[in-house]
Amino acid sequence: MSLGREEEIEIRRPPRFMPGERVRATRHIKNDGTYPGREIGENLVRKGNEGYVRDIGTFLQQFFIYAVEWIDRGTVVGMRARELMSLDEAEAPCSAESNTNEGTAR
Repeated sequence: MSLGREEEIEIRRPPRFMPGERVRATRHIKNDGTYPGREIGENLVRKGNEGYVRDIGTFLQQFFIYAVEWIDRGTVVGMRARELMSLDEAEAPCSAESNTNEGTAR
């Protein structure tokens, strides 16, 4: 039996982000009616905003939902992995870069 139009079951793999990880929004996120106290369609997060993963949950036993705290806005918004990119990974030097600089200037 195939999933048809359904997406892959994401929770079969480890989460892409961990609590405490710094992330950036890759899309504008609007309230779909699940965020209390805000109008439907109101912007919750703008593309490029930076925040920290606070917690990880699941939705429909299929997807990870990352509770991201947006410090500048003072809000926590549930986000999918496709809506985020890690800033911690981008700043970590890769092993090839660190090995090429060793021993050149002594």
